[in-house]
Amino acid sequence: MNNILLLDANEALQPLVEELQAEGYHVSNCPASEAGLHLAADARPDIIILNLTHRTDFDAALQFVQTSKVPEHTSIIALLRPEQVEQYDPSLGVDDFAVYPGPVAELLARLRQAIWRRSRIDSQNVLSFGELLLDLANYQVFVSGRPVELTYKEYELLRCLASNRGKVFTRETLLNRVWGYDFYGGARTVDVHIRRLRSKLEEGGHTFIETVRNVGYRFHAD
Repeated sequence: MNNILLLDANEALQPLVEELQAEGYHVSNCPASEAGLHLAADARPDIIILNLTHRTDFDAALQFVQTSKVPEHTSIIALLRPEQVEQYDPSLGVDDFAVYPGPVAELLARLRQAIWRRSRIDSQNVLSFGELLLDLANYQVFVSGRPVELTYKEYELLRCLASNRGKVFTRETLLNRVWGYDFYGGARTVDVHIRRLRSKLEEGGHTFIETVRNVGYRFHAD
């Protein structure tokens, strides 16, 4: 499920929130403020939707985005009224915009495009990074066109890392996400599975999983 953080939401956006939830997105909201940006950094959402539809101080509303530390690989989409569109400037610090009220299908298309740019999951549910390809619909993995046999936990571990390219996961987080909160094994379980994944994926000089010293692991691909 893709996580969306809606900044500066109001009651007028409730129908949009319901539409997004019906499409399978997890939506949370917070004020467009310094506290809100701290929440964004902690939650590491896939997409931030910045609501500007009720604002008149358009430039001031974007200033906090330009001066903030948005989580790496998080896309920002501004929500504008039709008359605000001509004020939009790509250098303002957001990645895209959508008009609201307007066709929800357009916003959904922009969300899908942002997710593709972030994670490279295409409309066929395929996740690809150079020579590595994950067929998410059929639970298959290929390297240089060669099928790779993975156990279910190895596959889920790879999928978790690859779907969050560049994000660092602690061993404890990976245990919770892949094995579940009721798993009683230790962090060494993650290390063993990472080692097995590397032995199966990283032939011929490929490097997909990086160790972050004293922290955990992250997926890396050019």
